[in-house]
Amino acid sequence: MSETVAPSLSQALWARNADRATEALGHPFVRRLADGTLPRTSFAHFVAQDAFFLEAFCRAYGFGIAHSPDRMALDTFSELLIGVREELQLHASYAAEWGIDLSTVRPVPATLAYTDFLQTIAARGDIGVSCAALTPCMRLYAHLGQSLSPPASDTYARWIATYADPEFESLAATIERLVDVYADDTAEVRTVYGRAMQLELQFFDAGVTGPER
Repeated sequence: MSETVAPSLSQALWARNADRATEALGHPFVRRLADGTLPRTSFAHFVAQDAFFLEAFCRAYGFGIAHSPDRMALDTFSELLIGVREELQLHASYAAEWGIDLSTVRPVPATLAYTDFLQTIAARGDIGVSCAALTPCMRLYAHLGQSLSPPASDTYARWIATYADPEFESLAATIERLVDVYADDTAEVRTVYGRAMQLELQFFDAGVTGPER
């Protein structure tokens, strides 16, 4: 009789937030992005806000590098930072194609709430808690990309393909390994993970609203 293998901490955290993942997949912004009916102005607004967010994500990884307790964490955070820089290249290509000036992006409240949350947590230097806060973005986008691929429309297929790519799945799995190594199953870890998932949903809410008039 085979023994049941207990889920890892990262798997347990994702399972605890399965309802939010389902909500994200069914979110009007995500569904309209998948079927190509999302207005171009809304997507351009989202790209600009997401670029601002990813720059803050880079800084949070920088805190991870600074506070790494060992060589494994140092190398892994450095690898993850490179991955986010490559993701920003996608946003830069959209910006160049659509005439978006990323240097003048004004973050909306949902964007600021998320970036302030991540950088406050990361600056404290608790690697386990930081990883719990950073992981939902990576895992959720990998989940969305894989779930939406192949898309029903070619309009935003390049965006979906980025997050459906096995390389992005590898990055999501990499930060989950950091959670499993450095985080403990505490109330704080569970709270920051859930908070990040909720902030993702609010980010999509802002995407539906689109640019301010």
